[in-house]
Amino acid sequence: MEVDLIFKIAAIGIIVAVLNQVLIRSGREEQAMMTTLAGLIVVLMMIVQEIHTLFETVKNIFGLG
Repeated sequence: MEVDLIFKIAAIGIIVAVLNQVLIRSGREEQAMMTTLAGLIVVLMMIVQEIHTLFETVKNIFGLG
């Protein structure tokens, strides 16, 4: 896993945490939950892309597919 990816995931986590707290303190708990869910989905999509790349590399190395 690339270090850049780790920093991107950490940045998303920080942004989501800050937004979550701001929304909760302003009485918008539902929007806070949706923000957290959106952040989770973005991170999962990034990880899924990396896993896809890994599988493609393994397929190419072993001449599969």
